[in-house]
Amino acid sequence: MTGIDAIGQDRLGAAGDDFYAALMAAHDGLTLEESTRLNARLVLLLANQVGDIAVLKAALAAASNHTR
Repeated sequence: MTGIDAIGQDRLGAAGDDFYAALMAAHDGLTLEESTRLNARLVLLLANQVGDIAVLKAALAAASNHTR
């Protein structure tokens, strides 16, 4: 599965834990403001890597549905 159909699917497997640990380590020692800026930069870098506006909008919708 790729693109919009893959939104929410686990594509990292066991590497997901490694990414989560690296993400937490990147935030370690940062202020809330610094952490927020890091997240914004990361989102923009990953969005550029994805490069498909339909997939990005689907991801935004999926993330928004889980925060409200």
